Amino acid sequence: MPLIAWAVAAYAAGLLLGFAPLSLATACAAATAVVVASAIVARLGVRSGVGLAFVAGIGLFVARDAAVRDSRCLSARPVAAGSTRGVPVCLGPRREELGVLERWRQATALRLDTLFASDAPLARALLIADMTTVPVDVRERFAASGLVHVLSISGLHVAIVAGAVLLLFDALRFGRLRARWAACAVTVWYVLAIGAPPPAVRSGAMLAAVTLSRSLQRPLSPWAALALGAVVPLIDPRVVLDLGWQLSVAGFAALTAAQAWTRRMLPREWRGWRRTIVTDLVVSTLATCATAPLVAWAFGRLSLVAPLTNLAAGPVVAALQPALFLSMLLAQWCGAASDVAALAADATRPLLQALMAVADVGARVPGGTVIVAPSLAVAVCCGIAGAAVIAAAASRRAAPALVCAITALAAAAWWPPQVATGMAELHVIDVGQGDALAFRTPAGRWLLFDAGRVWRGGDAGRTTVMPYLRRRGGELVFFSLSHPHADHVGGATSVLQSLHPSVYYDAAFAGGSAPYRASLATAQRLGIAWRRVHPGDSTVVDGVVITFLAPDSTWTASLKDPNLASAVVMVRYGRVKFLLTGDAEAAEETRLLEQWDGQLVADVLKVAHHGSRTSSTPDFLSRVHPRVALISVGADNMYRHPDADVLHALQNIGANIFRTDQLGNIILRTDGIVLCMVVGAHQWWVP
Repeated sequence: MPLIAWAVAAYAAGLLLGFAPLSLATACAAATAVVVASAIVARLGVRSGVGLAFVAGIGLFVARDAAVRDSRCLSARPVAAGSTRGVPVCLGPRREELGVLERWRQATALRLDTLFASDAPLARALLIADMTTVPVDVRERFAASGLVHVLSISGLHVAIVAGAVLLLFDALRFGRLRARWAACAVTVWYVLAIGAPPPAVRSGAMLAAVTLSRSLQRPLSPWAALALGAVVPLIDPRVVLDLGWQLSVAGFAALTAAQAWTRRMLPREWRGWRRTIVTDLVVSTLATCATAPLVAWAFGRLSLVAPLTNLAAGPVVAALQPALFLSMLLAQWCGAASDVAALAADATRPLLQALMAVADVGARVPGGTVIVAPSLAVAVCCGIAGAAVIAAAASRRAAPALVCAITALAAAAWWPPQVATGMAELHVIDVGQGDALAFRTPAGRWLLFDAGRVWRGGDAGRTTVMPYLRRRGGELVFFSLSHPHADHVGGATSVLQSLHPSVYYDAAFAGGSAPYRASLATAQRLGIAWRRVHPGDSTVVDGVVITFLAPDSTWTASLKDPNLASAVVMVRYGRVKFLLTGDAEAAEETRLLEQWDGQLVADVLKVAHHGSRTSSTPDFLSRVHPRVALISVGADNMYRHPDADVLHALQNIGANIFRTDQLGNIILRTDGIVLCMVVGAHQWWVP
């Protein structure tokens, strides 16, 4: 590997550690350790090692500076009058700066919706790297089969499109050099048309670098091309946190290393289909090893069948991607409703179904998927091991890299979980259109309020909540269900089975959904104590006081809607109070005001019913008067939550509004006096 590739890797490592929620000293020490390990593996020498450490330090401080600026922007709480999207945030470049690209991308998305109808979600993911409309159960199947990168790595798709365009121009006898530049121009247009996502920019930059080197007749190492392609999107340092960019770079690095290994190790007499199959299997296996830590961290699972499913899906994607690209071109030139565009789209449907079939078969293999939940330290150790495996495959002297990989894996296996934080934390876990709030005590134990939703073939408890808690370590001692609707209780059975809390608090609304009844049966089978919620009931866990305010049995007996019987909880640590309201609606809020008048003031409010207009009355909000309002809501949900009037009412009382559909997981940390907000790698004190 050329030195430029190691330099870009060191810079990216510095950026990652700079954005990580670590102290500056810890981040510097970790960056130095990574660089020293890299220098030893690559036998770069002392001078090169010092240089790489300097480059990593630059990345670390660039990331720290970006995080500080983002924190200042986020804590300023700008308010947009009439906005239905809540409080604008500044986690990246401003919307105005990306307006043209975003408009192009949205226009392309609308044409794809018209053209592909029910297949539009998959077409969006494969063409414009937009996974927001892909159903959760479909994403779960792709993740379980080890094919989730097909939906999230647009860099692979750009490369396939570029290759198809190059073949077309070669067939039209453009001349090899002209064909390359024409394919490069079409690829740049495509990257801009889909909104320039980082993986696509990486792929386009690599194509441009290779084309320029061929034009100048200067050889360019594939590692140098990857380094140039990877560093271009890092003009915005936040891109280093983008999963698509990470998977794209790791996947191409694995491809390059696998090709070097097969050229060196496979017998020359192996030709034709036998060599192709072995090469593809090596590439798939190495890519799985390289991306496994990223997939485990992001999706909480590892697919053991990924090498085989990728081998089967490769030819399908190679044929499907150019066909989808042609359909998109025809839709733009002739209109999405034109017959010729519809004919091209219809031709892609068998290939889309074939890709879905590979994902389905892979997801159904018994024992083909392992649920994992690595901590940050373990994920970093596994990432180092994956990088070392790539280095071993690419190098003629594999021993140092393999020793590094074994050492890193041993460290990952030995690393003790970090449990106690010394502070109390409220984690609003992003489970889409549903609720799952986890309160972490200063001793590192968990109190869970609701467990997210359920869907065909999966639930948020198994795929999101359980990995989230396990990743951070600590025992779950308490589970409380606000009410038995499936978007709150859907993941409860999986959580109870895996984490075994000692007690299950329940508002005990008569009847309820099938997931609710399943959770009660599971609690009984596992010997988990069941407790009915009564107003005024209080318990203390590690200095955290949990007090139930509603509902009472008299109130619940007269109701038909479980929302109106939501368990409402006040959680207090020191002077800081958190009011968790489930899906309580206006009538229950009025009853709370009657029974607890003067005792509802809270620093943090979990806004009821995902911000629906049926909740959060002005009187209730004025009595609670929170500094921070948290809304757990799914992106582009069919209910159009949160309601614009509710957002305006929260703004009018001066609350800082934070939403999971815009920010993902949200953490509030307190020492009992002050509040600290943590969103991704950004953290700041709440005024």
